[in-house]
Amino acid sequence: MAGSSFGNKITITTWGESHGAALGVVIDGFPAGLSLCEEDIQIYLDRRKPGQSKYTTQRAEGDKVEILSGVFEGHTTGTPISLMVRNNDQHSKDYGNIANTFRPGHADFGFYEKFGRRDYRGGGRSSGRETIGRVAAGAICAKLLRELGIEVFAYTKSIGDVSISEFELGERDLNSVAMPDAFAAKAAEEYLDACIMNQDSAGGVVECVVTGVPAGIGDPVFDKLDAKLAQALVSIGAVKGVEIGDGFAAAKSTGKLNNDEFEIFDDKIIKSTNHSGGILGGISDGDDIIVRAAIKPTPSISQMQHTVNEKGEEVDIEIHGRHDPVIVPRAVVVIEAMCAITICDAMLSHMTDRVEYIKEFYKN
Repeated sequence: MAGSSFGNKITITTWGESHGAALGVVIDGFPAGLSLCEEDIQIYLDRRKPGQSKYTTQRAEGDKVEILSGVFEGHTTGTPISLMVRNNDQHSKDYGNIANTFRPGHADFGFYEKFGRRDYRGGGRSSGRETIGRVAAGAICAKLLRELGIEVFAYTKSIGDVSISEFELGERDLNSVAMPDAFAAKAAEEYLDACIMNQDSAGGVVECVVTGVPAGIGDPVFDKLDAKLAQALVSIGAVKGVEIGDGFAAAKSTGKLNNDEFEIFDDKIIKSTNHSGGILGGISDGDDIIVRAAIKPTPSISQMQHTVNEKGEEVDIEIHGRHDPVIVPRAVVVIEAMCAITICDAMLSHMTDRVEYIKEFYKN
């Protein structure tokens, strides 16, 4: 199966299925010398693991990470880093009644048409549990970025029609929907309670902000920084749209309003506004990078739905098992991780953009 790898200088390859023995990631090209232990990674995995509230699947997984290679005496060695998380609470029998049926909103049909067979247990490779490898790799990249003065943080901007109006990042980790706004979080929880009552699900928007990225990161054509971020985020199963900066609102603006004017502050070139979201012409402009991802409602719902099976027969199904009524809160750290991987990869690529950078590195 092609398409399980991402990145240029740093390459991540995720592996495993929802109901297989384990899932994980191999990270190649990561530099030697970064202090790293399993706890550095576990902090991130704990933010996406199931069973944290009534708004997440009650699948009882500890999602404990194991470092298999690439770290010795507490530091990365420059060799491939292999990480694994074992599956301990698979209920494959929950999927027996839909083993030969294409679930609405899922990847079942496309996967079957492509390969002629599929792992129906929890979606197999198409499951949200695939993101375990992304989050583990993102935790390592985020730690390297912090050493460079770069911070990556994401949060729930909206669920359904409930949007944040205040911002206090610390609040994000105090409520069940990962919103940096306590009042909006309460309203979102009430909205989700209604969805659960109706055996339905909800979607939302996750916003990620990256601070400290210097100007000049990214490439101006096919490997634009915003293009790579868009690829990274849309590659997440539930993401159906990405915005950078003003995003779609820019289509209703004018050049005068949308352009970010430059000025000098403390002998540095800065922008007076940030409609660009920190990226111009595919290259970082030194401002905060702001990206948003639209996440669809969880496709597994308990209501009766009409579909077709592998025999070509029209049937009605009810989906049983343990499913998130909303994916958004657990997706926050996945968005964060993929942004960290993308920025880290682009930073390493930038090191060879100028001859003087190479001379500076190799000077005696």
